[in-house]
Amino acid sequence: MDYIIEMLNIRKEFLGIVANDDVTLQVKKGEIHALLGENGAGKSTLMNVLFGLYQPEKGEIRVRGERVHINSPNKANDLGIGMVHQHFMLVDTFTVSENIILGKEPKTFGRIDRQRAARDVRDISDRYGLHIDPEAKVADISVGMQQRAEILKTLYRGADILIFDEPTAVLTPHEIQELIQIMKNLVNEGKSIILITHKLKEIMEVCDRVTIIRKGKGITTLDVAHTDQDELASLMVGREVSFKTDKQVADPKQEVLSLSDVTVKDARGVEAVKQLSLSVRAGEIVGIAGVDGNGQSELIEAITGLRKTNAGTITLNGKQLQNMPPRKVTEAG
Repeated sequence: MDYIIEMLNIRKEFLGIVANDDVTLQVKKGEIHALLGENGAGKSTLMNVLFGLYQPEKGEIRVRGERVHINSPNKANDLGIGMVHQHFMLVDTFTVSENIILGKEPKTFGRIDRQRAARDVRDISDRYGLHIDPEAKVADISVGMQQRAEILKTLYRGADILIFDEPTAVLTPHEIQELIQIMKNLVNEGKSIILITHKLKEIMEVCDRVTIIRKGKGITTLDVAHTDQDELASLMVGREVSFKTDKQVADPKQEVLSLSDVTVKDARGVEAVKQLSLSVRAGEIVGIAGVDGNGQSELIEAITGLRKTNAGTITLNGKQLQNMPPRKVTEAG
């Protein structure tokens, strides 16, 4: 059988810790192939080897049947491999178009041809249904649109094989459905996709085959049409998994922590938390839900004293704690 990507018996170590232990991954042309595993299983490490960010201690890589040595992301790009990282590699103050052409600028008479660049970016965007404005500044567009800019960046460089690293972690449910359609558009145009994920529902919805990695070892590769979420979950963690949780009704007591109209700015000076109020009572677990990058980190840093608040109050057992040093916050409980 012809594979567009073959990673055979890959071993990658970090200071004696084995991240990938004799892992084999074989991807067919025109398929969406999931790489499934728990956090820390070695999925991203394996893909960073394929993208040239890491060099393996053992094993070989074949692209379109030819054995290759990928010693840098530039070499991966030359082989038609692009990677959409979980944490985007974009310059906030640049436009979408400027980010995409960075390092590969089209030139006319020795000068960057910005009009041609915008035209090329718009053509690729329309072809794959990305619908992104090339002239928009990255700082002004949504996280979902920033991800599309990353996808465009790989397509602009001629990628036929795209690696998506946990792409839905930063997206809303609506954006996830849009991304799934984009991935389908890409494979319909002859691209091949490797999807790093631990979300079983998305694998069942969009992927053709799935390779499971557990604790750095390759477990098996399955056709998605011939498996289900229960089997995938068991293979991923190494035991049977129950999706039902028996939970008693909470019986919370007095209020312990109170936040009132708390505003916190991020490292760029932008308000990440805006007039947020919440309370936590003794004997309860309070969940904070939201798409990654919507102020969760800044909120926790403000509560624990690692970041200054710009407005509002944080009270623990009746004592105000906002803008106190972390040691004082810790000593307060």
